[in-house]
Amino acid sequence: MTAEQQGTDDGVVRYQRRGPVAVVTMNRPEYRNAQNSAMTYALDDAFYRAAADPEVKVVVLAGAGEHFSAGHDIGTPERDVDTSFDRRAGLWWDHVGRSGGESRFAREQEVYLGMCRRWRELPKPVIAQVQGACVAGGLMLAWICDLIVAADDAFFADPVVRMGIPGVEYFAHPWVMGPRFAKEFLYLGERVPAERALSLGMVNRVVPRGQLEQEVLSIAGRIAEMPALGLALTKKAVNQAEDQMGLQTGMDSAFGLHHFAHAHNAEVGRDSLAGHDARSMRDAQRTKGSGE
Repeated sequence: MTAEQQGTDDGVVRYQRRGPVAVVTMNRPEYRNAQNSAMTYALDDAFYRAAADPEVKVVVLAGAGEHFSAGHDIGTPERDVDTSFDRRAGLWWDHVGRSGGESRFAREQEVYLGMCRRWRELPKPVIAQVQGACVAGGLMLAWICDLIVAADDAFFADPVVRMGIPGVEYFAHPWVMGPRFAKEFLYLGERVPAERALSLGMVNRVVPRGQLEQEVLSIAGRIAEMPALGLALTKKAVNQAEDQMGLQTGMDSAFGLHHFAHAHNAEVGRDSLAGHDARSMRDAQRTKGSGE
């Protein structure tokens, strides 16, 4: 294999090319691939690399270890919420040195909503390879992909209503699963197992865990046989249709409500997350006996 085929390891994200398929792997397994800003920008680098490589026809987004992604990093030792990064997704100012909602809005506009929107427009098919937890911010990473192939142990949840927040920043819920189930999904915050996600149209396929990588690479290989421009234009056509159904304007509206909730929490409580962290959210779900 060439060095390009063998790939690179930049710490929080690994990149490997397997013939016409680029495999981008989130690599914080000790934290269930919780998404800090370092990972966000490393993912952006990897997606740009795949987009620029004429030999790459399809991209796979995977997570190292037992879980795809447990969501935003709200409590690991490597949480970098107060670190400056070169802004890429928009022209809002650096959040560092700002206070209150001015800081939160600027940061999340860049590293969450803005980044996910640009990744959705990558002009090559992207397949999410999901095992274990796909929770809250992890949903955003899966939802920017064109196809989602899930292992039979995968589960999906957005429990942030417990924080008083109406869903994650990339608010695609009504389009991904339909409005009525989106309300149930958010109101209860419970885990949705892979088979039910399949029946709701949230994922494309469910396969045994041991066959997940093989199935994803098989699908990617078959897609790669199609002409690159045909794939890019087909993706754009479907994305445009989804936007005409209100996806982009719905996200903008929900993002404003999301930050109103943050501001309310900060005003009446001790922080913008209503006093919750990763441990308290996990423990609350365990108490309910239903999920993440």
